[in-house]
Amino acid sequence: MIRVAVLSGLGHAVFVAVGLLIYVMATRIGYQRRHPSAAMGWVLAIIAFPYFAVPLFLLVGTRKFGRPVRHARLASSTPLPQGGPAWAAELLACMELAPAQRNHAVDMHADGSAALRGLMHTIDGAERSLDVCTFVFANDEIGRLVAQGLLRAVQRGVAVRLLVDAVGSLQMPHRLLRGLRRDGVQVQRFMPVLHNPLRGRTNLRNHRKLVVADGERLWSGGRNLACEYFLDRPGVPAWIDLSYVAQGPLAVQAALQFAADWHAASGRAPRTVLPLAPVPEPPEGPLAQWLPSGPDHADDTVHALLVAAAYHARERIVAFTPYFVPDDALLEAWCLACRRGVQVTLLVPARSNHRLADWARERSLRELAAAGAQVWLAPHMVHAKAVLIDDEVALCGSLNLDARSLFLNYEAMAAFYSPAQVRWLADWCGAEIARAAPYRGRRPSWGRDVAEGVVRAVGFQL
Repeated sequence: MIRVAVLSGLGHAVFVAVGLLIYVMATRIGYQRRHPSAAMGWVLAIIAFPYFAVPLFLLVGTRKFGRPVRHARLASSTPLPQGGPAWAAELLACMELAPAQRNHAVDMHADGSAALRGLMHTIDGAERSLDVCTFVFANDEIGRLVAQGLLRAVQRGVAVRLLVDAVGSLQMPHRLLRGLRRDGVQVQRFMPVLHNPLRGRTNLRNHRKLVVADGERLWSGGRNLACEYFLDRPGVPAWIDLSYVAQGPLAVQAALQFAADWHAASGRAPRTVLPLAPVPEPPEGPLAQWLPSGPDHADDTVHALLVAAAYHARERIVAFTPYFVPDDALLEAWCLACRRGVQVTLLVPARSNHRLADWARERSLRELAAAGAQVWLAPHMVHAKAVLIDDEVALCGSLNLDARSLFLNYEAMAAFYSPAQVRWLADWCGAEIARAAPYRGRRPSWGRDVAEGVVRAVGFQL
């Protein structure tokens, strides 16, 4: 009996050791750079619960599919955008993103009504192709309205493709998808929950939102295809959000992005990288740049831009996000920006639709406010994702300022450099801040402090 117990203990120790070896080898060989808290979490889980943690790591542990292939002279050979900050152009070029280009037109949407008009105009104006990617496709008034628009496009002879995230649209009825397929819409579910683990990871979700018509016109931003993002309902106002319509090279880059995501939906080609070759652009027009981020890129592109902005901004950084759970590097960079005189302003909803995210954000809000930032609480749900850097850069898209969006999800932002778009976003942010209340950080109780720490510790994988 004693020998069996010893052998059992030895077998357990060997299993733990092999599990840690798998973690180390998979992380190093696969270039899976991790946040220290995430790395520590995986190691502790493998030691404490090896029979659960090792299979879980094999299923969901991959963070990056892109490989860090570098071209030494890329940054110096990429033309810098006229009117945009040189530091941003050089940084994004060295991460092998397509350069900023001038577009024929960019129209920002101040509210849900304008966004819905822009969305349906983009769908109804498609003549050859229509590509739709969304995280949530709800079975409600907006979902049915969009579905009808897709069917009308099919009847006009347009090639229509719909890509929905399998988790985000989990409640979307299968009969709705089957009906769209039956009537001619090509439909893909991005990485179903149950799929071959060699073809993608369940915890890497596609959070991008875009509609591209004919590869020339783009509707994008932070809005999912559901009522709460567009329409007021009795007693429930529509969420505050941002979207835009663009015509020109930005739409071409979004079309290439969709093509890569469509091909990777089943995990067949997760390493697809967008081409860097510029496309034809008008001599004048809004200057904009497509900023994808996620497992299909070796770098955490938007995170790197936000950290760099903290050291290059001279006057202000304004940020809107529904969930604020940044990593230590970004939080420290913004706190240092405050201390050197940059006015950092952050707006979050007083209460978001994710209670755990509200608990997890409190430490970061207190630290940022203590460093001198202006933190505001909006009375209604704010789902907008926007960052304004001085009077030079305006960011808008799908990426939240939390670790999941910054490091795990497939995300897409757009950077606008022209004064008209920067000024529009600054005015829009100012109007929303005028309706918000200032955040007052309070010292938490011992129990609250522990609870916040626990929620934040697991929040990276939430």
